[in-house]
Amino acid sequence: MIDGLQGLCLIPVVGGSIFSLLTVATVKRFFERFPHQNNHFTPPVSVLKPVRGLEKNLKRNLRTIATQDYPNYQVIYSVQDPQDSAYPILKEIQREFGSERISVVISNVEAGANGKVNNLLGAIEEARHDIIIISDSDTNLRPDYIRNIVSPLANPDVGCVCTPFKVTKADSWYEKMELLTMNADFMPSVMFAEITGASNSCLGPSIAIRRSTLDKLGGLESLADYLVEDYEIGRRVWTSGQKMVLLPYMIDVVVDLSSWKNWWSHQVYWDQNTYLARPSAFISTVLIRSVPFALIFALLRSDLIGLGILLTTIVIRMISAMMVAQTMQDKETIKNLYLLPFRDAVGLIFWGLAFTQRTVIWRGVEFKLTSHGKMVKHRLIQN
Repeated sequence: MIDGLQGLCLIPVVGGSIFSLLTVATVKRFFERFPHQNNHFTPPVSVLKPVRGLEKNLKRNLRTIATQDYPNYQVIYSVQDPQDSAYPILKEIQREFGSERISVVISNVEAGANGKVNNLLGAIEEARHDIIIISDSDTNLRPDYIRNIVSPLANPDVGCVCTPFKVTKADSWYEKMELLTMNADFMPSVMFAEITGASNSCLGPSIAIRRSTLDKLGGLESLADYLVEDYEIGRRVWTSGQKMVLLPYMIDVVVDLSSWKNWWSHQVYWDQNTYLARPSAFISTVLIRSVPFALIFALLRSDLIGLGILLTTIVIRMISAMMVAQTMQDKETIKNLYLLPFRDAVGLIFWGLAFTQRTVIWRGVEFKLTSHGKMVKHRLIQN
């Protein structure tokens, strides 16, 4: 017999298993709908690259935006401290490609608590063109990246374009856990929501928007206190009546975590991001967390039925994740699938902490979360 608590556990077990199978189809459908690229739409572009500190593969990642197959574009690397350890690398790239293409900005603007936005404010002052691309420093980009991301902006009804991403270059076990969170959980969910129309997305590592559009939405300054500035950009775009395009063009993001504690705080930060951006959607994800609830069910049962349901749930989850990874051409996820059940199990802990913690740590600084997804700087964290 199954008692009430066991029955409740079976709801996310069944729901999550069905969802895993559905993501196989929706991810495939997402990439099949690649829009026709407008090869004649090549307006001049300014690319903003906010940088802070040395990261894994930093020079290689930063150079990929300087070697684009695109006729007229400007790259602006920005730091907030002249003593930043990444600054010599930026100057080296500038010498390699010339100051006409590469600008390096040092600006200590602090309009709010969001360090990325503060860094972008210094960069955007040097932008020469209306179309702006915001590209994170840890992204590794193919030569056709700019051509693809600006193409939808040929339609004046499109307000903003972003791209999905997959995490790469995971070395330690905790970097592999981070990779699985993004590649086997978050991105399939984003693509599922896009195909089904369940929700909209704006993904921060790679965004293209007209500066005139950004100004109409309040400008970068108005985003300086938001924890989830990328979602806020997207929310303002689609509530203004313009289209938000999630392009079926995947980029790579290089993971760089210094310790398991860094991974833990980042996982909590990520779930807090999602909760603040879409509270009801985040809460509802408890209904698709199949593996942790199958584990709880098995522990409550302590018999062969419980063990059988746990093993069946894990098999469905791993096979579905493998098929999704194949569609995404993601060999690293396939290689690290053995960690997926553990990642899913501890993911329930992070989900719970998103409701209880009102501080978030990012790049060595602790912030307090306030209303409407905003934050204020609280204190520096000593390493």
